[in-house]
Amino acid sequence: MNLFKRNTHIQAAILALFSLLLSSVVSAASHPNLVITVDDVKLMRQAIKGEGQFTAAYKNLKTQVDKQITQPITVPVPKDGGGGYTHERHKKNYQLMYNAGIIYQLSQDDKYANYVRDMLLQYAELYPTLGLHPKRKMNSQNPGKFFWQSLNEAMWLVYTIQAYDLIHDSLSDENKKVIEGDLLRPVSLFTSVGQPSTFNKVHNHGTWATAGVGMAGYVLDEPEWVEKSLYDLNKSGKGGFIKQLEMLFSPQGYYNEGPYYQRFALLPFVTFAKAIENNEPQRKIFDYRDGILLKAIDTTIQLSYNGLFFPINDAIKSKGIDTIELVQGVTAAYGLTNDAGYLDIAKYQDQVVLTGDGLKVAQALDDKNETPYIFKSVAFGDGNDGKQGALVVMRTKVGGDQALLFKPAAQGLGHGHFDKLTWQFYDHGNEIVSDYGAARFLNVEAKYGGRYLPENETYAKHTVAHNTVVVDETSHFNANVEVGNNNYPKLNFFETNEFGTVASGEITTAYKGIELKRILALVNLPGLESTVALDVFDIDANKAHQFDLPLHYKGQLIDTNFSLRANTNQLKALGESNGYQHLWLKGQATPEKGLAKVTWLNDNGRFYTQTSLVNGDELFLFTQIGANDPNFNLRNENGFIRRVEGQKQHTFVSVLEPHGEYNPSKEYTLEAVSRVSELTYSTQGDLILVELNVKNTPYLVAINKSQSAAKNDFTFKNKSFTLSDRLGVYALKNN
Repeated sequence: MNLFKRNTHIQAAILALFSLLLSSVVSAASHPNLVITVDDVKLMRQAIKGEGQFTAAYKNLKTQVDKQITQPITVPVPKDGGGGYTHERHKKNYQLMYNAGIIYQLSQDDKYANYVRDMLLQYAELYPTLGLHPKRKMNSQNPGKFFWQSLNEAMWLVYTIQAYDLIHDSLSDENKKVIEGDLLRPVSLFTSVGQPSTFNKVHNHGTWATAGVGMAGYVLDEPEWVEKSLYDLNKSGKGGFIKQLEMLFSPQGYYNEGPYYQRFALLPFVTFAKAIENNEPQRKIFDYRDGILLKAIDTTIQLSYNGLFFPINDAIKSKGIDTIELVQGVTAAYGLTNDAGYLDIAKYQDQVVLTGDGLKVAQALDDKNETPYIFKSVAFGDGNDGKQGALVVMRTKVGGDQALLFKPAAQGLGHGHFDKLTWQFYDHGNEIVSDYGAARFLNVEAKYGGRYLPENETYAKHTVAHNTVVVDETSHFNANVEVGNNNYPKLNFFETNEFGTVASGEITTAYKGIELKRILALVNLPGLESTVALDVFDIDANKAHQFDLPLHYKGQLIDTNFSLRANTNQLKALGESNGYQHLWLKGQATPEKGLAKVTWLNDNGRFYTQTSLVNGDELFLFTQIGANDPNFNLRNENGFIRRVEGQKQHTFVSVLEPHGEYNPSKEYTLEAVSRVSELTYSTQGDLILVELNVKNTPYLVAINKSQSAAKNDFTFKNKSFTLSDRLGVYALKNN
């Protein structure tokens, strides 16, 4: 009897263990199992029975998909570059398959799964017949088959493997065999072992490739693919997703190529990370490098102004925080942190994604749980160690929402520009001091197949296209990307306090034998509810050179306080190379010693005056982009260049002043004339002292440029002052 009982207990234990193992196997094999899980689907199906933003998003997407799937399936033979019909058709196909897969999971209507199945079967029939894309770049190491470059192939895989995961359990074994054997496995192998230079590369192309292949590994039960995606094809750790997390982000989450490509790379980073978290939570991927992915999402938001990303490096200037990549990122960030500030961004984005995290966001927005997201003044360290310079953002609400971007940052790989210590300025929602961004019409086939235009190399990347010093009409690092990547500026200091924000950067390797050092400050003027941007640019060379300091502005030139000799009958290019060949010389002047003022009117209805301190030896060259541009690829934007010749040392000093208002509808103009009547510059040891008179109100701006900002007592015009921080602003009494 006891033996029987004991055997019964043993049998029960064995059955329980078997049941547990079976449950584990079933759980591991269940679909969907990537970003959206079986548990997510249960909650989402319940949610769409009620009202709210999630239900509205579901109905809206379902309506779109219902309309699209009434059309015949089209899987064309690839022939076009970016923006062409076949390129765009294949993009629409992977997006449609993904969307239809989601609608299938939520509606449980087989017609959506069948549509995805039929499209995948057509792709499975086409793919084995394809060679490399006919519009690929010759001699390129990363051609695609569906697309002209393998980057797009990887993007196709990221979406398509999720679509397959979403309909997997609806398919027959025969369909799975064909789709996996003739399509998904070959594409995954082509994207990995077939493109080793891309797959192992620490670059956004590599991120997309490892994400696509890694997720395919989870869906197709190929754990080796996951390991290779994480640690490179040899599993050496020299490449792969983990190495990308280590090398492409600074400790604060700044992405080396700049915010435009940070936004682009976020989607594969976040998508693959969610798949890792859902399949192998023990890896704790979102905790890796002190939560680097969450920091990256937040930093991407911070690197924007009025909804648009700061357009440094190769950037399309219309891209902003409502792009789908950051929508997915913000959704994931809220799902992981429950930080209500992300809900504020989600509310602005006005897009609900149909995922488990998307449901959390939608329900929180329904409950009005959002709190204001705070944009800050921050110096984002560059490089994987955070010590390769920095990208500095200065912000203020004094006199309106303003931002100043200062770039003592690293090169940014192949998408970087030769623009060390450049800056941009934004006010009342608009770009005022501008950066050209990329010379590209993204996916516009008529413009060079939607790829980067030749002028991206001949103008947009060059130093003169930016707002920083050019020596002898030659770009930084002689426009050599490899040299640029191996050298970077130093951030000397950054501080924000009640008087504003100040930062200093320097570089000694942009030109041989020349040190460039710049201090920029966004200064609050007490009593006026106004600001100025103070710029002090020091150049120290071992022999005489020509120094140019361009400023590119958005708006219409209104006035100068010096006589301008305009070229009204015939234009010529300013130079022959390094971007100068693309600048029309529209006019020039040599202002007398004192204050040289240039005023323009921006589309936001405000006036802006740059007041420069000159010695009577500076030539002002007024330019417009568009010379040597036979295909009209470049935008015709305006600027002016301050030039000095034959000098070893020079200091450019200026202030940018927002002022006034122009209202054409109500026919009034206020304060169209600059209010700065005095500007002096001097130094006392490590102190920079700038006296300003703005609207008949005198101020002293003091900046401590020492390596350590100790308390300073100093005298100015026989008056005693104390500077406790890096930046101080003192109201002076009128004499």
